[in-house]
Amino acid sequence: MAKLLLNLRNVPEDEADDVRAMLREHALDFYETPPNRWGLTMGAIWLKDNDDHPRAKALLEAYQQERARQARADYEQRRREGSQETFTSLFLRDPVKHVLYLCIVLAILYFSITPFLGLIG
Repeated sequence: MAKLLLNLRNVPEDEADDVRAMLREHALDFYETPPNRWGLTMGAIWLKDNDDHPRAKALLEAYQQERARQARADYEQRRREGSQETFTSLFLRDPVKHVLYLCIVLAILYFSITPFLGLIG
């Protein structure tokens, strides 16, 4: 019976490719279900043999730990070099958009809270 190994929702394509390559490299039979047309399901990688699940899960966990370590190292390097994006750099790149979003949020809050304030006073 098939066993779910990896739900592909919010998984970058390069990570999914790495997982597929890792499974092929270790001769683990798998298949993939495609994403749903309406976005209800995002696809998944399934193991064909239930008995392979512990080994595949251990390989996947080791891969994800290494990927997380590499991502942290890349972040630290960009931060040291000053090329890591910050809130300030994002705001300065497009201040009009951020001010517009803030105004929309404040308008929604105003119209959401005003009826309740009328009940108090």
